[in-house]
Amino acid sequence: MKILVLGSGGREHALCWKIAASPLVTKLWCLPGNAGIANDAECVPIDLTDHAAVIAFCKANAVDFVVVGPDAAIAAGIVDDLNAARFKAFGPTKAAGQLESSKSFTKALCRDNNIPTAAYGHFDKAEAAKAYIRQQGAPIVVKADGLAAGKGVVVAMTLDEALAAVEMMFGGAFGESGAEVVVEEFMQGEEASFFVLCDGEHALPLATVQDHKRAFDGDQGPNTGGMGAYSPAPVMTEALCQQVMDEIIHPTLRAMKAKGMPYKGVLYAGIMLTDNGPKLVEYNARFGDPECQVLMLRMMSDIVPALIACADGQLGHMSLRWYDEVAITVIMATKGYPGDAPKGSRIEGLDEAAKGEGVEIFHAGTKRIDGHITANGGRVLNVCALGKSVSEARERAYAAIDKINWPEGFCRRDIGWRAVEREQAKR
Repeated sequence: MKILVLGSGGREHALCWKIAASPLVTKLWCLPGNAGIANDAECVPIDLTDHAAVIAFCKANAVDFVVVGPDAAIAAGIVDDLNAARFKAFGPTKAAGQLESSKSFTKALCRDNNIPTAAYGHFDKAEAAKAYIRQQGAPIVVKADGLAAGKGVVVAMTLDEALAAVEMMFGGAFGESGAEVVVEEFMQGEEASFFVLCDGEHALPLATVQDHKRAFDGDQGPNTGGMGAYSPAPVMTEALCQQVMDEIIHPTLRAMKAKGMPYKGVLYAGIMLTDNGPKLVEYNARFGDPECQVLMLRMMSDIVPALIACADGQLGHMSLRWYDEVAITVIMATKGYPGDAPKGSRIEGLDEAAKGEGVEIFHAGTKRIDGHITANGGRVLNVCALGKSVSEARERAYAAIDKINWPEGFCRRDIGWRAVEREQAKR
């Protein structure tokens, strides 16, 4: 089977690594890929936004199946165009992808279907948003309605912060994505990531994950696309997982089917565990990044049949097996991220770092120049490890990081801290 993966980040490297291990695969490409992905798939330098060029490649190479990684490609309708050209693809249509590409679409769907989520207001004018914020008070959450690479959310602890966030978004910081905003109630609790594969009707839960959105240790600094993650999430008990399926996931799939836009692909629910039970923070219409990395490390089953079952509407016949080990990933980013991050700095020591027990390194923003791996973005490397506990996996990941020579990079040193505290409390 000939498979094409679309994307160039750490998520796509993890997917390529897992897909390449399938005995069903005879050829694997990644478009456009990165320096690390080149070890697992043939990288093709085609612009993802050029749908005609992507389809021409599929035709010329008789691609059997396309796996779509990034949110922007889904929002641009790449799955619709591939399907129209008679290529089977994993991922939601543009209409179904509104669960991520439009915060207001999802909030209205939750309201209309009694899906538990934060109270909210939706605004296309700055002054109306500010009036609502003054009425509600702080803390409060301000979100760009559209896609913003994981950076379009401001958790404002004061009124001034919230009002400034509205000014920033309507001022064009996120372009068209910030032309409308959603202002939400601040929810207290612990957050976890919940993933399901969907075929339009059935949902197959994956392993649970917790990630770290803030840039710096102690959950300080600005929100990012994610600085690290671990799986499983101890806070997500079996009972809570079932409650999320019953109260959030299944009602969403029923509502999407009723709207004539059945959801196929992976659905990623950010869940806040409040005193009143689990509530939806927001949906993502693709694998999380860096959550995908730890999910792929822990998945024992061949992923390819499950991805195809999503596209074919056959997920009701599928099950997946998982390793009991804990997986953790720590993001190494270029200093300056999530702001402007200079490109081109050289990274040494990766081969030595990857020799550690249980260690796997997935590349995100890397490029090979003159035989050397260089940084080519904000989030650059995902240093992952498996272990019997979060503590052991974390020790292995940080031991690998300490062997990487990259003065221009940084990482958080407290990834997995909640789970480590839980483990220590049990001793």
